[in-house]
Amino acid sequence: MASEEGGCMGVAESSKKLLTHHKENHFTAGEIVRDIIIGVSDGLTVPFALAAGLSGADAPSSLILTAGLSEIAAGAISMGLGGYLAAKSEADHYVREYNREKDEIVTVPETEAAEVGEILAGYGLQPDEYGPVVLALRNNPQAWLDFMMKFELGMEKPEGKRAVESALTISLSYVFGGIVPLLPYMLIPASWKAMLTSIGVTLVALFFFGYVKGCFTGNRPLSSAFQTTLIGALASGAAYGIAMVARAL
Repeated sequence: MASEEGGCMGVAESSKKLLTHHKENHFTAGEIVRDIIIGVSDGLTVPFALAAGLSGADAPSSLILTAGLSEIAAGAISMGLGGYLAAKSEADHYVREYNREKDEIVTVPETEAAEVGEILAGYGLQPDEYGPVVLALRNNPQAWLDFMMKFELGMEKPEGKRAVESALTISLSYVFGGIVPLLPYMLIPASWKAMLTSIGVTLVALFFFGYVKGCFTGNRPLSSAFQTTLIGALASGAAYGIAMVARAL
């Protein structure tokens, strides 16, 4: 018995040392990155397509720039509002489910305890193994509630300022992305020359953005870069083609 206890103590000490020296570098800003991706990708694509379409209609650079800036303002507000409402709805849904689960733990504890057992059994634990865990959770209502929210409903508690943060991030990202295809129209009076320059600048920006997006999302960076560039090119090409057809008619 003594040797077994000594062995357990040795394992515990070794585990403690490993945990002390081991640091996991997990990426935890996924929601912010998602908002940036949404804002920049739309910001690069929509004004780019609009500018290309107006260029196809032989509009002057000043008109294209005015229309583009107006679109950026409207798009940033619209996208930001959409991000705010989405995050707010998610937070409200979490609160409703939290209160419902909290009430069930009080009113039907046996049913909820059985659900804990089912969840743990799904991870391969036997009744004699998960029984003490169920009992421990029943003795700690807050931990029990947190467990049910995460493992039964698959819901993480949203940050308090998430809605405002999402709105600002998407809006600013949209503005940042939208300015890129419009820069040539600020500097070049001839719209067709500005359009050619805008195409080159925006495609490079789309490729770079797609590559960085791939690095953050875990996808193949080059594949992500080509995909993002292709989508932007198709959008602008479609807008330009429609404008040319309309002009011919």
